[in-house]
Amino acid sequence: MDKTITRQEYVPTDRVLAELAEWMKASDRADYITLSGCGEPTLHSRFGDVLTFVREKSSIPSVVLTNGTMLHLPEVREEAALADVVKISLSAWDDDSFEWVNRPHKNLRFDQLVDGERTFRREFKGELWMEVFLVGGMNSTPRDVRKIASLAKEIQPDRIQLNTSVRPPAEDFVTPLSRGQMEELADLFHPAAEIIGEFSTRHEEPVKAKENEIFSMIERRPCTAEQIADVFGMHINEVSKYLGKLVRTDRVRAEHRRSAVYYEAVRTEERNNAHV
Repeated sequence: MDKTITRQEYVPTDRVLAELAEWMKASDRADYITLSGCGEPTLHSRFGDVLTFVREKSSIPSVVLTNGTMLHLPEVREEAALADVVKISLSAWDDDSFEWVNRPHKNLRFDQLVDGERTFRREFKGELWMEVFLVGGMNSTPRDVRKIASLAKEIQPDRIQLNTSVRPPAEDFVTPLSRGQMEELADLFHPAAEIIGEFSTRHEEPVKAKENEIFSMIERRPCTAEQIADVFGMHINEVSKYLGKLVRTDRVRAEHRRSAVYYEAVRTEERNNAHV
């Protein structure tokens, strides 16, 4: 995996705004418009322009999902503050645990991350949420979690959410926590943390999903057929039809992980090599 802390326009901003404008014409139903995806959104040098566009063109609140590593930069804090909600991450308590859990870029320091999040909290007028990602054997003992909770109390987010590995992780040794374990640890935070993970996003009115929309979701992260059906409000049989075509055309492959079948995108170079 390539790691960088260089801010630049990785995806043309005009293309992003054009896609957003097209979506806004077709639909105005969404809880949030979220900046996330593959990689850290605040590394994009013009993510603030996207937030400004959303604020000016839509009444839907905007969210930035960030690992917080760029918030030590004043220009990043200024752009992030254009969002209605900013969700930061905190899953460690010092440089060693930061390295073990997050595998950061070699030039990132944990104290810099925490200082950036503290400063942003003081400046930001919107809602600040925090996600704490817990992994068995790495940062999940009560002693470890108390250290994270102490830092979280200093930062003072409006909401704290506990998560664990519910999707295929980067390393096979990653062990998710049970819901019972998460519930015991949630009370160590003040205010008590919420437990998130596999949650329902069903809507009263189904969202019509096309093949490319499903593929776009899988490109961002591996998903099960059930997760895709839940997000788009589709029947599992309809999802299976789309997934079957994506697999047959080598755009997606199925992998068995932890007694579940996950679908992940096949990179372009892999598809090309397969047909040589």
